[in-house]
Order: sequence, then C-alpha cells, then structure tokens
Amino acid sequence: MRHLKSGRALGVKPAHRRAMMRNLVTSVLEHEKITTTLARAKELRGPLDKMITLGKQGDLPARRRALRFVKSKEAMKHLFGDFAERYADRHGGYARIVALGERRGDGALLAMVVLVDSPADPFAGEATPKRQKRGGGRKAKPVLEQVAAEVVKPPEPAADAGDAPAEESKA
Repeated sequence: MRHLKSGRALGVKPAHRRAMMRNLVTSVLEHEKITTTLARAKELRGPLDKMITLGKQGDLPARRRALRFVKSKEAMKHLFGDFAERYADRHGGYARIVALGERRGDGALLAMVVLVDSPADPFAGEATPKRQKRGGGRKAKPVLEQVAAEVVKPPEPAADAGDAPAEESKA
C-alpha cells in the first residue's frame, strides 16, 4: 500500500528524480517553455512555484536557497529579475500545462510546460480569474443603485419656515 507516499516516483531512484527536477526547473527558467511527459510536468509545478516565490522575495537568503536548487547563472538572472517583476502580484500558479498528445515511440502522454504570461504562452490573453477576491459580493442592479442614491441625499431645506404647517405631535 502507498499510504503517506506523496509525489510520483517517475520510474527512477530518488537522487535521479531530484536531479531531473532540478534540470527541468532550470530549463523552464531559462527557456520559459519545455516539452516533457505529462507526469513529469505535473510533478514539476511544485518546485517551479517555490523557485519563483523565492525570486519574488529577492533577498540574499532567498537567493541562496534558490542557488541550492537552480544551477544556472542565466536561470538565476531571469528568476530574480524578469520573473520577480512579472509575477509580483500573482500568488502561485506560475506554470501552465498544455497536453500535446501521445509520443510516437512509446505512446507516453506529452505536455508542454509554459510560464504564464510569457511570450511563449499560447493562451496569454485568454486567462481569466476563476473566482473574484473575497468581499466582492454580487453587483447591485441599476434600480437599486438609483434608490440608494436617493436615500443617501440629504433633504432639501424649506424656502420659508413660516409657510410650512406645524406638525402635530401626539403625546
């Protein structure tokens, strides 16, 4: 049984799997787009998101933590420069996985991993947020907005106080 065993084994030993993830993350950071198998692409999302989050932090400890995983100077330059600015207001979900179909030789499912909002992203302009931020609520109807505006208006003062009839108070 596989209880409490998270992640995919990908058919390799743990040291090989870690090296493979490091290479894939470095390649994505350098080229902004790679093609790999679907299982590897899905497994790649976690470490890639962590590295871009470190790039957004931008301080020296974050740079040192990223250097333990990414081994390319070019990738580090992109990570702490371009990507930190591009994803400053984004909270995760930096990679898009696009399924490409089966590989010709062995029938493995292929996928393209693309950084969101990059020049290589085929769906750059089509992305819409799935949900709105909290507290937005429903939009008010135009009639309700008009009534609300009338209620908020202060009453106009009477022109002459002597002409207005005095209200009778019931005691």
